[in-house]
Amino acid sequence: MEAGAQFFVLQIILCFILIRRCHSSQLDVQCLRTLQQSIKDPDNTLKYTWNFDNSTEGFICRFSGIECWHPDENKVLNIRLSNMNLQGHFPSGLENCTSLTGLDLSNNKFSGPIPDDISKRIPFVTSLDLSFNSFSGSIPMNLSNCSYLNILDLQSNQLTGMIPWQLSSLSRLNNFNVADNLLSGPIPEFKNNSFPAANFANNPGLCGKPLDECRAPSKSNTGVVIGSAVGSAVAMILVVGVIVFFCLRNISVKKKKKEEEENKWAKNLKGLKGVKVSMFEKSISKMKLNDLMAATNDFNKENIIGTGRTGTMYKASLPDRTFLAIKRLQDSQHSETQFVAEMATLGSVRHRNLVPLLGFCVAKKEKLLVYKHMPRGTLYDSLHPQEAEEKKLEWPIRLKISIGAAKGLAWLHHNCNPRILHRNISSKCILLDDDYDPKISDFGLARLMNPIDTHLSTFVNGEFGDLGYVAPEYARTLVATPKGDVYSFGVVLLELVTGERPTHVSNAPENFKGSLVEWINYLSNTSLIQNAVDVSLIGHGYDSELLQVMKVASSCVLSTPKERPTMFEVYQLLRAIGERYHFTADDDILLQPQSSGADFMDELIVAQ
Repeated sequence: MEAGAQFFVLQIILCFILIRRCHSSQLDVQCLRTLQQSIKDPDNTLKYTWNFDNSTEGFICRFSGIECWHPDENKVLNIRLSNMNLQGHFPSGLENCTSLTGLDLSNNKFSGPIPDDISKRIPFVTSLDLSFNSFSGSIPMNLSNCSYLNILDLQSNQLTGMIPWQLSSLSRLNNFNVADNLLSGPIPEFKNNSFPAANFANNPGLCGKPLDECRAPSKSNTGVVIGSAVGSAVAMILVVGVIVFFCLRNISVKKKKKEEEENKWAKNLKGLKGVKVSMFEKSISKMKLNDLMAATNDFNKENIIGTGRTGTMYKASLPDRTFLAIKRLQDSQHSETQFVAEMATLGSVRHRNLVPLLGFCVAKKEKLLVYKHMPRGTLYDSLHPQEAEEKKLEWPIRLKISIGAAKGLAWLHHNCNPRILHRNISSKCILLDDDYDPKISDFGLARLMNPIDTHLSTFVNGEFGDLGYVAPEYARTLVATPKGDVYSFGVVLLELVTGERPTHVSNAPENFKGSLVEWINYLSNTSLIQNAVDVSLIGHGYDSELLQVMKVASSCVLSTPKERPTMFEVYQLLRAIGERYHFTADDDILLQPQSSGADFMDELIVAQ
């Protein structure tokens, strides 16, 4: 009787879960149905590609312009409706797409105001692109409640009024564009103050950095006009003698003031210069905070060599003409005792393909990490140089980097006890020394910076990795796994073979808006995978190796985690491909993979 009752209860719970999931799924379907009904579609683009007669799970994921968290689940991730000649007001129903993180309505003919309650309609959006439409009215101040925004593009509309100062609270905003509107008033002081002047251009009344300074409003009464004229005449007599002095003085004062604000945290450490730096390398002489400050010129911005979610990296020049890299860690929720314990663990991790943590320092709330400096910077910068004419990496070097990086990550997964998950693998955290030997950085910092958080914000905030590198299952599980690292490393391999960025494919057709992984999947389905290879690498005797690495990468980015290889298997496969170059010395990866690595490698080699 008790067993029957338990079975009955289990059935009720299961039914409840299925009903709840079905209801959640139907909300996203209703979201898109309402959106379609609320706008004009003169070219019938959505009419012919959005068919709501289908009732299978995941059917809306095949709609034009719709990206889902998973292809077999009606859960909308991004809506991209650019260049479809759509008309009408801002679409309705978006509040039912409860997990929406990206909305792109650019290059259409939308008009009317941007809704005042937009933050309630799309609360988790990280990218909002309304550019090249005819939206009018003011910019809603409630946009500041969309606290996950990374990109906000309102260029080429008919927006009026001031830019709400509340938008300056969007700490994650790294791309903001309001050019070609009718805005006026002062530009708010954003926390990211590096937006170029072009992002505010062609607004007749805008002023303030990075545009011209704002002027005090003029008064129209006659007395003021006459007084101004007299004052101008007197000023003209004096201006010749003092203009040079004051100009130079103002520039100097402004520059100094800006530097002081940016470096205020370092100034607060002046009285703590005697604090010791805990060093793990006995060969390095004892150091104090004073030595770090002297080596970085008090952490001057000119010595910044990289920034990321874990902190800002500074180049430190020591008196003996050697260099270190000092990372100022972002705020951590760990206590000082926990932090020191974590540092002791990370300081003991040593491998030729990992950037060694040499030491650390705790001063007030500031936490500084000391690393070995890598002269060639990040793999990302080498693969995607800012100067177009800069020479690209040759294939043997790229293969060497892939093998070494795989070896380092496999060592973290299989040799460390307990094993270390990186969680933020990307080409930006793979550094290169003078010989192009890769060194993985920031291992262990993700867990230190981001304690376990089961809320959706953990994923939306990008705390599981940079955009384009995050494994699809993280959207559902919010749990870091070894296979998640494998997926991210697979994206790095795709970068090495294709030369493309993970979130933007320059070689794809103009109407393709997907990621690098999506581009590779598309070409794989059409048997055109060879078209993705970097053209600068083709025809030099490496074509077979390129396709073999492409297949390894494709296996790493499979949507189902269980089907992906382990990092040990990835390393062994890459090592076999590059065997003729003799890149690897004696293996220091001693543990065998927990799954059947030999079987997986046999299957992949046969496929090749």
